[in-house]
Amino acid sequence: MARKSRQVRAGHWRKSYVTHDDEQPQLPQKVYFQFFNEIGIISQLGSAFMEALLPPGFLISHFSVLNHLTRVCDGRTPLEIARAFQVPKTTMTHTLSGLERHGLVQLRPNPKDGRSKQVWLTDAGRQFHLEAIRNLDPQFAKLNEAFRPDEIAGILPLLVKIREYLDAMRNGE
Repeated sequence: MARKSRQVRAGHWRKSYVTHDDEQPQLPQKVYFQFFNEIGIISQLGSAFMEALLPPGFLISHFSVLNHLTRVCDGRTPLEIARAFQVPKTTMTHTLSGLERHGLVQLRPNPKDGRSKQVWLTDAGRQFHLEAIRNLDPQFAKLNEAFRPDEIAGILPLLVKIREYLDAMRNGE
């Protein structure tokens, strides 16, 4: 049970955590904040070095869409992809048009309704995706010098579990 107590100076509050025998100690929110803060920083750093290895004119958003379609299966609508990335449909449409212009995806009419489109990876898109990952090999070799593969593999199950939990929360489950 958290209680607020008045500090000597007016207008400043301090939270003190009091635990009763029948209550479990609460994990401070600071741990969760630090966890997500570290993930955010890792994401920014990882995206920056990934984007630096892409051919000129390509952004991490382009690679991310190709990676998503490779991972979850292509044939998704632009709206489904936009929802997965939590961006407006117009933003995703712009990203997809760049990929289509480079021949990495193909937009086809949706056979279910004829109005919407479906996004399909082309052979060139699949090849681009594989080459982009191969270009990471030197970076992964450096990472391997600092962290053993079993260390990284050891944290993956927890990260997957957290991602799945957050996906379910986003979808209202």
